[in-house]
Amino acid sequence: MSKQFASAGDMAEKNVSFSQIGEGLYAFTAEGDPNSGVIVGDESVMIVEAQATPRLARKVIECVRSVTDKPISHVVLTHYHAVRVLGASAFDAREIIMSDKARSMVVERGQEDWDSEFDRFPRLFQGHEEIPGLTWPTLTFTGSMTVWLGNRRVDIKQVGRAHTAGDTVIYVPDENVMFTGDIVEYHSACYCGDGHFADWPATLEAIRAHDLAAIAPGRGDALTGSDMVNKALDNTADFVRSTYDAAGKVAARGGSLKEAMAAVRAACDPKFGDYAIYEHCLPFNVARAYDEARGIEHPRIWTAERDKEMWAELQG
Repeated sequence: MSKQFASAGDMAEKNVSFSQIGEGLYAFTAEGDPNSGVIVGDESVMIVEAQATPRLARKVIECVRSVTDKPISHVVLTHYHAVRVLGASAFDAREIIMSDKARSMVVERGQEDWDSEFDRFPRLFQGHEEIPGLTWPTLTFTGSMTVWLGNRRVDIKQVGRAHTAGDTVIYVPDENVMFTGDIVEYHSACYCGDGHFADWPATLEAIRAHDLAAIAPGRGDALTGSDMVNKALDNTADFVRSTYDAAGKVAARGGSLKEAMAAVRAACDPKFGDYAIYEHCLPFNVARAYDEARGIEHPRIWTAERDKEMWAELQG
């Protein structure tokens, strides 16, 4: 296995799509790169996910301006990861919203996450010189909060741990549409390096209980209609369970991280090997699944030193 992250060599520009998934609701997608969402209210616009840099955020703004000239008033961040949050300054929004838990994770590991993701995803951080620093929320909440964009109601909710401990979803009840962040992916690998495998399936079921008309996932195409929504929920659950079950069996018998990688490959390569960022996510997913199966409930912080340690263990 190469000691270079799989995404380090991915420098090809991605094709952007901007799809309407409800009245005044849009999904900004880019061939497996991080998605953003757009919610147009009576008076202003809410953005879901800020992208990795102001340069990338301006691509979202260009798409917004193709459908409305209303000001961008709110940016909601579903979790703390650098590729989701560091472009926030470009939107010049009056409010930046995170869960209390997501903010605490910025405090605990925000700089380390920025440093590690910068090395893993060089293409996404082109133009990084414009990033003014860590992104901090102006508003936080625990459980749920509601924002009114004029007469349009937007509910921001924690429905359970999954991709991180601070995950939130953004629900627009008048169109029965949800922006899920990286809790749900479509034809893209889940990044589980900071995840909670045991909780993730129940969190997906909490989303399913809304019987949604459409979902904008964290990566991959927007999903419209109950068939596509349920397919994505089922597929995400299968990815998470397949990864954890394979690694967990190895951990239970005292096997090594290298053995866990082989077991996860055997279980997951045939089903998910062609997914976007699959090879990039794989070592982090195996390492976290192996840790959780051995009783390490709180995900360890990724640093350059820990990356080297992981590669050494995987090389055996």
